[in-house]
Amino acid sequence: MGIKNKNLSAKDRIVLALDTDSLEEVERLVTLLKDYVGCFKVGPQLFTSCAYDAIDLIKKLGGEVYFDGKFHDIPSTVAKAGSNLIKRGVTIFSAHLAGGSKMLTTTVKVAKETAKKFNQPEPTILGVTLLSSFGQRTLTEELNVRMNIDEYVSHLTYLAKESKIDGVIASASEAKKIRQEFSDEFIILCPAIRPTWSVVNDQIRVVTPADAIRAGVDYMVVGRPITSADDPIAAANLIIDEIEEASKTVQI
Repeated sequence: MGIKNKNLSAKDRIVLALDTDSLEEVERLVTLLKDYVGCFKVGPQLFTSCAYDAIDLIKKLGGEVYFDGKFHDIPSTVAKAGSNLIKRGVTIFSAHLAGGSKMLTTTVKVAKETAKKFNQPEPTILGVTLLSSFGQRTLTEELNVRMNIDEYVSHLTYLAKESKIDGVIASASEAKKIRQEFSDEFIILCPAIRPTWSVVNDQIRVVTPADAIRAGVDYMVVGRPITSADDPIAAANLIIDEIEEASKTVQI
């Protein structure tokens, strides 16, 4: 699944979150679901438990890895972290847009140089706008940001575009405005996808797969609704069906 490919099937749009501490669970889920999802997300929980063993296992089993490290540090540190991932064959990763333009542009430059040097595919870097666990109160009262969420996300998206980031991670409620303001080549990945039949858990800005498609989202992260289901394949197929049905009513 080349993440920059816009000719997407329903399954290609699903990024499965492997939020586990166990290589055995990684092997079970990847083996079971690699034909039903487009990509596997490795985040801090799995990486701090299993490190590159998890990434190597996913690739060995035929899955593609999206490393959701949400980097946010000084420019040289983030650029070197991205470079290290690319050397290990991971070419899709994330960084916080709040890290600023110098961090972002340095990371893009070093990532492309590393990919060329090590004969890897051109990297895809996605910018985190605002965590899906954040609501307006947190943004205003705790971060002291005097914008509403839509305005703040739009502001960061312009920063991403100017910094040559490939796309953003944003909720579907913000994606429609992003899609209107930026070209179709700009990737939008939506976290916190919860089908109507699933539990919301600890997320606040959640949407359904159909909502995401109608908003113009390219990729959607799904975790527990599939991984915690009694029948993960059946759960994945329900989401695929919902994406396909929603796609009939919009031009993608």
